[in-house]
Amino acid sequence: MSTDLKRVLLVEDDRFLRRACEKSLRQQGFNVSTAPDGEEALRAIRADPPDLILLDLLMPKVSGLEVLKDLKSDEKTRAIPVIILTNSSKETDVREIESLGVSGYLVKANLSLEELGNQVRQLLED
Repeated sequence: MSTDLKRVLLVEDDRFLRRACEKSLRQQGFNVSTAPDGEEALRAIRADPPDLILLDLLMPKVSGLEVLKDLKSDEKTRAIPVIILTNSSKETDVREIESLGVSGYLVKANLSLEELGNQVRQLLED
């Protein structure tokens, strides 16, 4: 499956990390759009649902957890794969997030842009 037309929404409030991930994913052939907070993410998702969402948990306005709960409760967005990007690796956080049906959970401190691209590609090719 070609990734050229696969659309990824990157929701991250840290401008440096957002730009680095966006650049890397574009170089790997993905069509990437970004949102700096949960409120803008929800607006973008409702206007034009992406093929996959990379979602930070701790953000201004609307948290990633609230965005995730909203997505999973809506029939139109429930099936969109979501990969969580966070600095929390606490087991209780991981369990709560995984119970909501995420497709992946990456800790930013351990994040490799190559690994991120590989995980996105794998989910979009399934």
